[in-house]
Amino acid sequence: MAAGVGLTPEQLEAYHRDGFLVIQPFWAPSTTASLKTALESMLASFLPPEKASVFTSEEQERTADEYFLGSGEHIRFFFEKGALDAGGRLIVPKEAAVNKIGHNLHELHPAFRAVSLDCPRVTAICRSLGFVSCIVPQSMAILKPPRIGGPVLPHVDGCFLYTVPQTVVGLWWPLEDCTKDNGCLWAVPGSHRAGVARRFKRTADGKHTEFEPAEEAPFSLEGAVPLLTPAGSLVLLHHAVVHFSHANTSDISRYAYSIHVVDGTAEWAADNWLQREGGAAFPKLF
Repeated sequence: MAAGVGLTPEQLEAYHRDGFLVIQPFWAPSTTASLKTALESMLASFLPPEKASVFTSEEQERTADEYFLGSGEHIRFFFEKGALDAGGRLIVPKEAAVNKIGHNLHELHPAFRAVSLDCPRVTAICRSLGFVSCIVPQSMAILKPPRIGGPVLPHVDGCFLYTVPQTVVGLWWPLEDCTKDNGCLWAVPGSHRAGVARRFKRTADGKHTEFEPAEEAPFSLEGAVPLLTPAGSLVLLHHAVVHFSHANTSDISRYAYSIHVVDGTAEWAADNWLQREGGAAFPKLF
């Protein structure tokens, strides 16, 4: 895709039909290599806390501590559940333990800012989707370390980030080739038509999180397809499309980088888990 060029009519039709779209290639090999190197450098210089914070999509075990809730304007590290002992201490090397780095890489790290906020192609895609203006509330690197990278259970992004009207779109870039063995994304075509029935949000006191409603029927995974995406591809994800990934059972990591964008004309929900201190604004693309 050329710089500044948005989606073609055919790509838009596929996105609205399926709820997701794979574009390949999107980034040059040099870009994916430099971003992977940046993540490796961050891991090398990271000093783990005495008690680490776990990131998991297993809803019955999701906890929201101050470290997590305050990550919207910082770069913070989250660990695989299997990398810690009962006391929250690492039992494997940190390079094999970190599951996620988030949620403000797009503003605070120059390499990730360049491909997020300073990328004409991202702006063009947002315009193609009908955005009047584009805001980037969060970014994250998902690392899925070899053999220990856990599954991401079926979910929809609109459960975790919400605007009125709902405008959330995910942009997900693999930094390494994604296979069934190392935990590629899976998506259920057309599942976005069911909408979003549940929200993960802050409690009224702003100090904790909850699901509303507390219980939800399992997602249907009938027709789910693996997205076997090579490094440098782009996956667009509708806010209501069901997607997931399996554990990494290989000896190869599965690095990926993701941002979420919303239309700046929509209202950012005051009870979203992701908030900036004092209600500070998220960065805009255009």
